Amino acid sequence: MSEYAAPLKDIRFAMQDLAALDQIVALPGCQEATPDVVDAILEEAAKFAGGVLSPLNQVGDKEGARWKDTVVTTSPGFKQAYRQFVDNGWNALGCDPEFGGQGLPRLLSTAVSEMWKASNHAFSLCPMLTQGAIEALMIAGSDEQKAAYLPNLVSGEWAGTMNLTEPSAGSDLAAVRSRAEPVGDGTYRIFGQKIFITYGDHDMTDNIVHLVLARTPDAPEGVKGISLFVVPKFMLKADGKPGERNDVFCVSLEHKLGIHASPTAVLAFGDHGGAIGTLVGEENRGLEYMFIMMNAARFNVGLEGLGDAERAYQRAVVYARDRVQGTEVGVRGGPKVPIIRHPDVRRMLMSMRARIEAMRALAYVTAAALDNAHQNPEAAARTQAQAFAELMIPIVKGWSTESAIDIASLGVQVHGGMGYIEETGAAQHLRDARITTIYEGTTAIQANDLIGRKIAREQGATINAVIGEMRTATAGLDGDLAVIGTRQLAAVDALERAVLWIVANFGSDPKAVHAGAVPFLHLFGIVAGGWQMGRAAVIARARIAAGDGDPFWPAKLATTRFFADHFLTQAAGLAESVVAGATGALEIADDSL
Repeated sequence: MSEYAAPLKDIRFAMQDLAALDQIVALPGCQEATPDVVDAILEEAAKFAGGVLSPLNQVGDKEGARWKDTVVTTSPGFKQAYRQFVDNGWNALGCDPEFGGQGLPRLLSTAVSEMWKASNHAFSLCPMLTQGAIEALMIAGSDEQKAAYLPNLVSGEWAGTMNLTEPSAGSDLAAVRSRAEPVGDGTYRIFGQKIFITYGDHDMTDNIVHLVLARTPDAPEGVKGISLFVVPKFMLKADGKPGERNDVFCVSLEHKLGIHASPTAVLAFGDHGGAIGTLVGEENRGLEYMFIMMNAARFNVGLEGLGDAERAYQRAVVYARDRVQGTEVGVRGGPKVPIIRHPDVRRMLMSMRARIEAMRALAYVTAAALDNAHQNPEAAARTQAQAFAELMIPIVKGWSTESAIDIASLGVQVHGGMGYIEETGAAQHLRDARITTIYEGTTAIQANDLIGRKIAREQGATINAVIGEMRTATAGLDGDLAVIGTRQLAAVDALERAVLWIVANFGSDPKAVHAGAVPFLHLFGIVAGGWQMGRAAVIARARIAAGDGDPFWPAKLATTRFFADHFLTQAAGLAESVVAGATGALEIADDSL
């Protein structure tokens, strides 16, 4: 069975040519990311992903994490791989040097994260949640909490989790009922149950730092009464090392469709007197702080979609090259050929590849914006970059993950009947990808955030500026790229029409606008992806004209044209769904559905 091989050429292209790596590494605090350092990190990450994590992916799927008497044991090889991951410094790559991090740009850590997610989705979830905990404590934690927890979280010696969901409180966090009772010494006793906690318990680290939403006794109802607490699995001794077991235990693991190696825990807090925790930041601002973790997680879930899609594509290509069946269309009496010669198989593979390249470009450009939002010395540039990144994160999360499910499904289809057989590995990617549109906020939640907070609230200011950039970019799509330019311009027109309608109707007819929110997210994703693919086409044409004979460039032109022909052409229909599609959704009676 084939193993994952990082697509380093396209990764480097997306980083350098589309996300402007040179500009990023010139930012204050990013100068350590020299070309030699970046290349070395990418090469070593590719080796670790392909040589260590990828071989464990199917093992983890088959064996899964196991629970017995509150103790969770990870899949065979995971604990050893995690030890190697930490020893090699991968967990600290993008973290603050003050706490032992390497301080490298978000753009670089994004490329490396893609490799972890593509090679072993389930494994990658542990460091992903730890990164979210780090970000929350960096922004809202006290000096004492930072000193106590961040060095070990940054190194990866300890892991972090995010505890939101309860049996009666899913996406509606206003319904959170876990309670935090003050002890009187600055600590709280936490009581309640949390479900769906990714890596809520495991054997890969000496301690697990839970960030938990709960209510204090006098907290107001609703989201304004939620506070955030640090609750370690093991209490810290005077020397900062793990000591006595805290009153938080895993009472079961969920039995899931996919990501079997990732232990999704049900955690009980306070069944034996109360789990000891400390308040993060100010009381009743927990949801605000948790969204720090949530936004980081949403971007990373988008990368999971990209990773699952890339892995499904790679497996499908290998199978299509090896599987011999049928004769080539139009060749009478010809020999049997690999199925990659059949037009529809090629269409499916190109559909997978073109979207993956667009997804990668969009994610990396967004990562570069996050770097500028934090590191650019110009205040106006930071503000503009932050607005762009916030606009794009629902697309990176929502569009990439929805695309990943379709791409993984096509991977099964390319395999034919063998794709439905677990031994080929194709089905795992579909099962693993299926969760990505759900956790950290469903696609509808991403879409509602997009149309509400990111578009209607500011009357379309940021997205209209982006649309202006898209129009400017089409000017370079002339000559032999004119068809791509025509399709891109028509798609931008469709996007603008939908934006104008959302802004005009959000206040007066919010149900109609929300009924079209997910189609709008797909529309924006396709047009934004096409924007990046158009930029790629202009660069590829210039490289070919300059005499660069690398086959990467004509292949890039082929995928950009395919994306334009097969996906940008969907924009007009999606815009119509946004503007006029609410009728069927809203007019039928509830009991008729």
